[in-house]
Amino acid sequence: MDPIRMVDLKKQYDFLEEEVTLAMREVLDSTVFINGPMVQAFQKDLEQYLNVKHVIPCANGTDALQIALMGLKLEPGDEVITADFTFAATVEVISLLKLKPVLVDVDPQTFNIDPKAIEKAITPKTKAIIPVHLFGQAAAMEEILSMAKKHKLFVIEDNAQGIGADYTFSDGTQAKTGTLGDVSATSFFPSKNLGAYGDGGAIFTNDDDLAHFIRGIVNHGMYQRYHHDVVGVNSRLDALQAAVLKVKLQYLDFYNERRKEAALRYTDLLKDHPKLITPFRDGACNSHVFHQYTLRVLDGNREGLAQALQAKNIPYGIYYPIPLHQQKAYEDPSTDTHAFPVTNQLVKDVISLPMHSELSVAQIEYICSEVCTFLDQC
Repeated sequence: MDPIRMVDLKKQYDFLEEEVTLAMREVLDSTVFINGPMVQAFQKDLEQYLNVKHVIPCANGTDALQIALMGLKLEPGDEVITADFTFAATVEVISLLKLKPVLVDVDPQTFNIDPKAIEKAITPKTKAIIPVHLFGQAAAMEEILSMAKKHKLFVIEDNAQGIGADYTFSDGTQAKTGTLGDVSATSFFPSKNLGAYGDGGAIFTNDDDLAHFIRGIVNHGMYQRYHHDVVGVNSRLDALQAAVLKVKLQYLDFYNERRKEAALRYTDLLKDHPKLITPFRDGACNSHVFHQYTLRVLDGNREGLAQALQAKNIPYGIYYPIPLHQQKAYEDPSTDTHAFPVTNQLVKDVISLPMHSELSVAQIEYICSEVCTFLDQC
């Protein structure tokens, strides 16, 4: 059995090597490394895949979130509601723009932002909601969009972990996550489901005017060279990364299907263990692309399991060990930690097992065997 990796980028590259080499050679031969034909070609391919009008590539996923917010022209002090249980980048960009992050608790099944908690947190100063499609599971977008419409709020999807997931509305219609709100941000960090060989990100929107404004922001506020019409930043996807992403986009559905197969195999082997809660999924499992396969380990056994896996050279991840409301950078004296009962429990319970499209049946069975062996002894 091959060594187990949390994400096996080497094996993935071996499969794509010829196509990636040819695409990168095309860029090197052109010597057009910033913007240019390869970035434009990738942009068009991604627009077609997502069925979204505008994809604006940028330098990384955090930039994508920040620029999406900048595009909405919010004012300092405006409140933006988001989940307490997520990576810090989501709240980081809110604070950087002098907006006020309002953290709320998450749903215990999906780990995504709880619509009921959003409703309770809305004030006259609230201007936007940032739902995160955490671990690849689509958030409750129908409820969130309805609430946003009612209160005239913007919706910015953090789709860094959910690219390729399908959201199904109550009337049966479907759309890709990242195309549902006013604007969306994603990351092409190498370990993502659609990952570059370096940093990269993109913003998605169906709003023509917003897309035009954002295209200026990513390029120093320029729509015409040396004419700075808006305050912007320098955040562009380089052509070599676009070449890699253009190749890998062709395989995204295949990779996501492989992740789903691996997740279902994990669940079949672990679902009956009384000390575990396996990830929630809908019937067809199309709303989850399993960026992570995240278990809840009950009865305080998470740390022991982590040590047991490490002893067997099985990698794992704990995403995330500290709630955002307890992070030093985002502490607010007025925050009541008891307002986050789900998040406060999840940070003690969650552990993510290796998840990628190259996992073998033997590897999954071995991992599950070791998980159960440890927990049976507890």
